Amino acid sequence: MRNKGFIVFLTVIVTVLCLYFLSLSLVSRNVEQKAATYATDAKGNVDQYKKQTYLDSVWRAPVLNVLGKEYTYQEIKESELGLGLDLKGGMHVTLEVSPVEIIRTMAGNRKDPAFEQAIAQAQKLQVNSQENFVDLFYRSYREIAPNAKLSSLFANSANRNLNYASTDQQVLAEINREVNDAVARSFNILRTRIDKFGVNQPNIQQLQGTNRIQIELPGVDNPERVRKLLQGTANLEFWEVWRTDEFAPYFTQLNDYLVKEESANKLKGTSTAGASTLAAAAAPKDTTLAKASGDTTALANQLAKADTAGTKKDSLNTNQSSLLARLFTPLPGGLGSNVRDTAKVNALFAKEEVRALFPQNMKFLWGVKPIVANDGAEFLELFAVKKGRDGKAPLTGEYIADARQDYSQTGQPEINMAMNVAGSKKWQRLTADNIGRQVAIVLDNYVYSAPVVQNEISGGNSSISGSFTIDEAQDLANILKAGKMPAPTRIVEEAIVGPSLGQEAINQGLLSSLAGLALVVIFMIAYYAKGGLIANIALLFNIFFIIGILAQFGTALTLPGIAGMVLTMGMSVDANVLIFERIKEEMAAGLNIQEAIKKGYSKAFSSIFDSNVTTLLAGIILYFFGSGPVKGFAITLMIGIATSFFTAVYVSRILIEWMAKGNNASTLSLETALSRNWFKNIKFDILGNRKKAYLFSTILIAFGIAAVFIKGELPLGVDFKGGRSYVVDFTSAVPASDVRSALDDEFQGKGTEVKTFGAANRLKVTTSYLAEDESTQADETVQAALVKGLTEYQGQNPKIVSSSKVGATMADDIQKTAVIAVLLAFAGIFVYLAFRFSRWQYSLGGVIALIHDVLVVFSAFTIANLFGVSFEMDQVFIASILTIIGYSINDTVVVFDRIREYTQENPRMKFRDIVNPALNSTFSRTIITNLTVLLVVIVLFIFGGETLRGFSFAMLVGSLTGTYSTLFIASPIVVDTTNVDKMNVTSQAKPVIVS
Repeated sequence: MRNKGFIVFLTVIVTVLCLYFLSLSLVSRNVEQKAATYATDAKGNVDQYKKQTYLDSVWRAPVLNVLGKEYTYQEIKESELGLGLDLKGGMHVTLEVSPVEIIRTMAGNRKDPAFEQAIAQAQKLQVNSQENFVDLFYRSYREIAPNAKLSSLFANSANRNLNYASTDQQVLAEINREVNDAVARSFNILRTRIDKFGVNQPNIQQLQGTNRIQIELPGVDNPERVRKLLQGTANLEFWEVWRTDEFAPYFTQLNDYLVKEESANKLKGTSTAGASTLAAAAAPKDTTLAKASGDTTALANQLAKADTAGTKKDSLNTNQSSLLARLFTPLPGGLGSNVRDTAKVNALFAKEEVRALFPQNMKFLWGVKPIVANDGAEFLELFAVKKGRDGKAPLTGEYIADARQDYSQTGQPEINMAMNVAGSKKWQRLTADNIGRQVAIVLDNYVYSAPVVQNEISGGNSSISGSFTIDEAQDLANILKAGKMPAPTRIVEEAIVGPSLGQEAINQGLLSSLAGLALVVIFMIAYYAKGGLIANIALLFNIFFIIGILAQFGTALTLPGIAGMVLTMGMSVDANVLIFERIKEEMAAGLNIQEAIKKGYSKAFSSIFDSNVTTLLAGIILYFFGSGPVKGFAITLMIGIATSFFTAVYVSRILIEWMAKGNNASTLSLETALSRNWFKNIKFDILGNRKKAYLFSTILIAFGIAAVFIKGELPLGVDFKGGRSYVVDFTSAVPASDVRSALDDEFQGKGTEVKTFGAANRLKVTTSYLAEDESTQADETVQAALVKGLTEYQGQNPKIVSSSKVGATMADDIQKTAVIAVLLAFAGIFVYLAFRFSRWQYSLGGVIALIHDVLVVFSAFTIANLFGVSFEMDQVFIASILTIIGYSINDTVVVFDRIREYTQENPRMKFRDIVNPALNSTFSRTIITNLTVLLVVIVLFIFGGETLRGFSFAMLVGSLTGTYSTLFIASPIVVDTTNVDKMNVTSQAKPVIVS
């Protein structure tokens, strides 16, 4: 084996990295355990607020030292192996920014009948269309008012880039730009809100090509608060700012108060809940920024120097509050705190006696963007703003007509802001009163910028300049426009998983993984002896690498991800089975063990490479078209494909070549007494029975399609049909049919399904009641109806442990995306097979076999549903279909590769005479691989939990039908589409890199 030293080096490096990143997860768990201990009372109850406060206090504090480099808890969390919502509990939300209100606002909220009719018609069309809403609106408007111009609606003072001469295309471009800007604004606002929400490892992403934003919040236990947070209107305000010298005397009073508190507590020898507690919790402060400001004296002394009244107190130089010095840091031009201390500052200012030290018209707001010191420490600036008599800001965002990023005369990025008529007057008054002073631009109580007013501004047009980057200027322009363009968001998809359900999923996932691993390990040793031991070592390396790489990428492990990892076991074993069977063939031909190993790995390489590439295609498609848990499954599957290829082809070869050296060679065996005589001299006439197979498959698929019409419905999950579903726990078993009857009236006779979900005392309720209404009010109405319908079961203590919602539009998009994903998988595999085997017949046979497999799995679901066993077709079902496609083509490629090899070795034989022997020669590998996959899938089906029941059922059927279609569909199709009377023409294999 060439490059053995490099393979060993790479294995060691990857192993060390995996150990390092997995150790970070242990450190993180240790910190969280300390937080839980700190927040647990004598009765064992955990105060979640107290726990979160502890974690906030150490968020940016060093918790690990590696070779002199310190890592904060935040850095650890970003690199640990996290848990997905289905394992940890939490909330998944997909928000859609409504373009309807944007279009209405741009049109000046006109009451034009044609305009309103076009909006209504476009909303109806969108339910069953993936077209851009703006295009749907335009098409509807053209139908309703064919002679009208869009400029007659949108040419107004709010849209300065448009006039009455603007063409329809120019108007559409401006509307689309405003919609895209609104999505970007909403994304930035939501990201800031979530960052301040205090959730560990939140995930927020804008779904490209849509108006949707996807958010995952692990561990949240207050969904109502989250909904309000995500759907609340942005609150943009402009505030006057107190200068440092103006609020310095009040900090002097705060210092005196804290000194007295600290002195009193020291004399009493006690600790009270107040300043002393906060002082004890405060970590030592870095003074880098204080030094940068040019003054290294104590904080209170600096504030006293800034006091223009000249009331400097001598006591400040000698009697500085330790808490004040720890919590506050002078910044260049202001005052701030280390980010990790902001919670303590908030707690200090929340005390009534502290609030009494400051004027009633003074309130403190934090800057939104941290200032980073030279040593990496982060500080937030604290702004003191002036409240008016009514406590409101002198100017709000509703008066902004426009804001855009532009460039100054010197080429520096700046923001041009325009006020409407009413706003211009207010802005002129505000700027006139604050020349030479700052005016804070505040969104949702966080200061985004505080520019200094240079002069009185009349006319409403202003420019904001500073040391902005282009991105910062664009972000600030978007923030300013948040007050101009109302872009309400609506929740089109939602899933809530309770922590108890998450813990149960962890237990089920671990159990299924360990049981599947144990069965595969035992089988491989029982069948391949020491060869099986080598395969198992490679398998353990594979699993270790998967988990370690997931941790390196900061990927959350989900329950489908565990399923992907378990199934990767079968794929890893498949490569070793292929190699071992090849080695056994070469030894049977008379080669010694060393030569057989070399030739076996060489011959197996192309089959393993091709089968992994085709499965990887399915994984890539899953990643780009899936969401949530499905995307997690795809990531695990793709990583598993790469690691299984590396461990099976390279790591196992190093091990087996080491065992084949010297005296060890005589003891190295790839078979046992149990397996020695298996699959010997197999001579099945597979081609002779192909027509019977065609007939059987046709009848089975036809029955599956008929089952849909007999039952009258497809077993679609809420992902594909829209609606809401709830998982409800009871203290004892409750008949599902009785619960459905009880809910029927409350859900007004709408489609409602109730079935047991993993346990007799757990039910899953799915309803289409108010499915077309995606508002929060509808969510509350449906849940209230559910609770009311369950009142007669109050003695059974019903408890909703998880819920999900998919809007009708979202469900339609998911369906179409699923179809596109499957079709792309077929197309990608067709092209790859044509490239690798140089004959379109191979591509056709492989893809027809895959279509056959998909239809058989579909039929299995519909037939099971016909006989009262319902497995839902949802996004996870699509994941299983694409996985089956990957596994089935894996098997098919191995067979095709052997057929190609036989044609090259026997160029004068007829093609038909080659195929049967080729199929029989791979029979042992096909059956053994399928058996190992079946072992894993059966374990998943039994122990994987209800969430993966449909997935594992699909895989169970798919693994069987995949083997069947490889033998009786794919290869016979190649024969039936080839001129079998023609002498075989050697197919030239594409070159591959062989180790």
